[in-house]
Amino acid sequence: MQRPRFELPEALVMEILSKLPVKSLPRFNCVCKYWCSFQTPHFISNNYHNNLENDILNLLSRCDGNTFQPYFSQLSTEKDQNYIVKQNIHLPFFKDDIPSVYGACHGLLCLLDSSTDKAAIWNPSTREFKILPPSSIQRPPYFSPFEETYLTLDNVSFDNAAFGFDSKNDDYKVIRFVDLTFVNSEEEHPHPHFMDPVELYSLRSNSWKEIPSPDFTPTCTTLGNNYVDGICYWKTETGAYLDFRGLILSFDMGNEKFSILPIPEFVGSFPEYYVDLLVFNGSLGAIVYPSQRIDTSFDLWVTSEGVWTKQFNIKSISRVVYPLGFGKNGDLFLRDTNDEVLFDASTLEIKKLEINTYLDHFWFAISLHAYLESLVRINGIQEVEKYVIRQPTRNASNEY
Repeated sequence: MQRPRFELPEALVMEILSKLPVKSLPRFNCVCKYWCSFQTPHFISNNYHNNLENDILNLLSRCDGNTFQPYFSQLSTEKDQNYIVKQNIHLPFFKDDIPSVYGACHGLLCLLDSSTDKAAIWNPSTREFKILPPSSIQRPPYFSPFEETYLTLDNVSFDNAAFGFDSKNDDYKVIRFVDLTFVNSEEEHPHPHFMDPVELYSLRSNSWKEIPSPDFTPTCTTLGNNYVDGICYWKTETGAYLDFRGLILSFDMGNEKFSILPIPEFVGSFPEYYVDLLVFNGSLGAIVYPSQRIDTSFDLWVTSEGVWTKQFNIKSISRVVYPLGFGKNGDLFLRDTNDEVLFDASTLEIKKLEINTYLDHFWFAISLHAYLESLVRINGIQEVEKYVIRQPTRNASNEY
């Protein structure tokens, strides 16, 4: 006797599948035609929100000191595994450059090379990447009213940027500060003149446009991501030496406007303290630590609706150079003179990590990014399979 066939409603099947991790979904594409609907915006959105707590990965951006090739180390998210390196992921497109990561949003990473015009958006989960078009900033000779002559463009760099989502227009955007340096080519020791135009990229239109520049420019990079709920943040400063005042420059991806926010003096004053902006549990935060230090202490401040609150203090850690950022479990990754260490926020303990970034890697290229896997599509190019490198680590010491 043939058993009756039992079928689940398709809507229920899609709901069940949307709860699966991203890496498990491609294998179901060949089950039936209807299941290929993984690519619909509705399913992608459901899968992303269903896995907000489960699919977060810790990615350590690194550069091999022997081959000069940039890559990511995916760290284990399990504390009992001491955040060992699970696999190393090479980057597409940037074969001879050392790009920086300027933000992670909805499973996408923005990669920019500050010394060239190269930029890309990349989804490591689907191996899709999109090369952004060249800069739109015009670079004609600059007329200096002080020297009463035209100056020649001497250098172009792209040192500060941010990546985020404009929910009003359902669009991913990249904002980039372009640093132009002009000199009088007829002088033996010319005095440089600087201009700082700003451009904004829209994934929907696949184009850059120049936007009005703010009165302030970012003074340094942030730790990991600098995007929170449609707003991008950078630290900036005003005043002269020994009279610095810290400010936060913000940019709204929706209305495309800049704003200035103060950093309260009790958070950290310049130049006695470094104040590094970051994202902590979905809110804008700041790690504050003394600029002159032997044994370093760290304070974490978080702002909510304009009110700053101290979350915790780490006292007297010897040999620590600077923080790298927060991982999946709210743990703070730090770099000391010999290795990486981890501050466990739940137990207030310091642990040494066995990641080995100092044996054959550039320490200045190391950064940490909390990354959430997703199926978000960017109408880009699929990495050629034979060039995709997802290497497991070679031995227990995590050497690459």
